[in-house]
Amino acid sequence: MTMNAISRSQIYVLDQDEALDFYVNKLGMEVNTDQDLGFMRWLTVNLPGDPEREILLEKPGPPALDPATAEQVRELLTKGALGGYLFMTTDDARKTHEDLVAKGVEITDEPTERPYGIDFGIRDPFGNRIRIGQMFPRS
Repeated sequence: MTMNAISRSQIYVLDQDEALDFYVNKLGMEVNTDQDLGFMRWLTVNLPGDPEREILLEKPGPPALDPATAEQVRELLTKGALGGYLFMTTDDARKTHEDLVAKGVEITDEPTERPYGIDFGIRDPFGNRIRIGQMFPRS
């Protein structure tokens, strides 16, 4: 048996409609799946042109978490103590940064040149941290 791809990642959000607005309207992602499964809403987004790599925007609760644990997760997320991490790349970090600033996205780290490229940090409305980088060619 050999794994050949990472197809889905997950982050917790407190409000899936607000998350959808942020990830689609501010970050430019596309809705991949928005399905009511009865026991939960399966809501995934992906970068344009990359539908095989989805991000599940999951509201803490059943079936993964019992009500008490879901409440703890919501409290930690609200405090900014539980946010997940996403890493994305762009062809032009400084231009992407300017575009996101104009859209009112919270910037946590200004574009900085590092040994691997130019990157910066943003945060979604729920405390999840996102790094966006313009990677230098590998030598």
